[in-house]
Amino acid sequence: MENRNITVGILISTYNWPRALDCVLNSLLHQTRPAHEILIADDGSGKETEEVINKYRRLFKVPVKHVWHEDKGFRKSTILNKAMQQAESDYIIQIDGDIILHHRFVHDHLVNARPQRFVQGSRVLLDDSRTREAIEHKLCSFAFFGKGINNRLNALRIPFLSALIKADPESSNNIKACNLAFWRKDYVAVNGYDNLFTGWGFEDHEFAARLINSGIKKERLKLAAVCYHLNHNINSKNWVESNERIYHETLISKRRMSANGLAQC
Repeated sequence: MENRNITVGILISTYNWPRALDCVLNSLLHQTRPAHEILIADDGSGKETEEVINKYRRLFKVPVKHVWHEDKGFRKSTILNKAMQQAESDYIIQIDGDIILHHRFVHDHLVNARPQRFVQGSRVLLDDSRTREAIEHKLCSFAFFGKGINNRLNALRIPFLSALIKADPESSNNIKACNLAFWRKDYVAVNGYDNLFTGWGFEDHEFAARLINSGIKKERLKLAAVCYHLNHNINSKNWVESNERIYHETLISKRRMSANGLAQC
């Protein structure tokens, strides 16, 4: 059962894809359980993104906080921390700016929110054609047997079966921050994301590893909190090796707190 006493914030990372962000925010408007705040972590987008956000500020009844910094390359960890400095909600659901949400997405996450836990959800991958259609028509729902879905099982929503699917509670591999939920106090306790991460890759794995090192267990959420990932080009992997090295150092040392994270922004 959903805990109605929990306040929830949606943390959205974005960079220069305003039409996708438009779809994401539109899907948030249609939630059966509205969020208490929306935090947009903007890694240096242009004016078009700001215009989209301002449009939705007039439509939402809750604060829409646009946190921006100058474009100096991929600095997702840093902008997430800057956005989280403005967070006020108890529970945070983190998504990417290319993730369209099922209308029960927030509700499903809150049903599964438990102390000393963070939650890794799944995503449905849309192909190029379906992505173009979703953006053009601002689609919020997709038929299970519809075209353009590459991993169809993730489109199933059967909440009463969700609890039967377990994950290794102490494994930080295969973390995807496009559908991730955690308590704000736990984020603060580990000092958020590590600002040392530049370029794409492993910042979410390393953050999850420090949560686990601090005694926060991972739960896997399947058959609920369904979301749809718009297709796009893969980010440059030039920094993957150095980022993976930071992650493995955290695993080996059992590090809990980042020395350069939330508090240092």
